[in-house]
Amino acid sequence: MFLRHQIDTAIERLKTFEPDEGYYLAFSGGKDSIVIKQLAIESGVKFDAHYNDTTIDPPELRIFIKRLHADVEWHKPEVPFLIEMVKRGFPMRQRRWCCDEYKEQGGDDRIVMTGVRWAESSNRGKRRMVEQCYRKKNRTFLHPIIDWSDKDVWDFIHLRELLCCSLYDEGFSRIGCILCPLAKKSSRMKESKRYPNMTRGFIRAFEKLHKRKDPEVVKRWADGEEMFWWWLTGEGHEKDDIDTDQIMLFE
Repeated sequence: MFLRHQIDTAIERLKTFEPDEGYYLAFSGGKDSIVIKQLAIESGVKFDAHYNDTTIDPPELRIFIKRLHADVEWHKPEVPFLIEMVKRGFPMRQRRWCCDEYKEQGGDDRIVMTGVRWAESSNRGKRRMVEQCYRKKNRTFLHPIIDWSDKDVWDFIHLRELLCCSLYDEGFSRIGCILCPLAKKSSRMKESKRYPNMTRGFIRAFEKLHKRKDPEVVKRWADGEEMFWWWLTGEGHEKDDIDTDQIMLFE
């Protein structure tokens, strides 16, 4: 009964704020965006779905979107993430230029529908159901499932028998950019071993950063690999933890 209430409430929100031109649905391929897309379909509101290709998303996720959500429009960046990182430096938790540049583009002069939920983090717990983008005043957000719990999301997915990216079945709790600094250290380590070619791509980018010969960088790290390892773990470099012989060159 509670889930039925959550569904009805979310659909009512979508109908209440529906713009004449329809919603801009921000689709990531994760469980929350799958739910809001299904709710938009059930509500009958007009929308167009968009996926921002970060160039460092898991291949399983990219394949999932292409095969099961062919109606979603892809937006590719002018410069791949790893190339841009060499220019701008690596992103940190408190200095993340990457989200704005690669994940949150699009939706100008539109109402952007997202799967943001209070239960996701303390920061998101401060968000409002309808809010104006603080970076771009011509963009408004609607978060129709903002008050849903993780259980609500999964219960809805099972109720509607919706398919999700296979990574969830393998124990991944979040699906997004590989080696994201916002992810837990254990998750980044797991991803580093799972995607050796991507790991090598990051190391090569860090090597290029190190070659700039910035005094602070050279003083702190011996080479790009040590620099990468600190960024990945927050610790000193332990070469035994990354078997470089098993890492393929990034293509």
